[in-house]
Amino acid sequence: MEKIYPGHQKKCKLTETKSETIQFLLGFSKSLHVIAYKNLKFENVLN
Repeated sequence: MEKIYPGHQKKCKLTETKSETIQFLLGFSKSLHVIAYKNLKFENVLN
């Protein structure tokens, strides 16, 4: 299994996010509505 993954993957770091960023993303995802009609997709952000 070790041969499958590249060696530089061990150098990756996790970053810390602010709570404001998390709250913004949660609020945005709650207000985002995607409507599919035939072969089209409409994205609406409700304020």
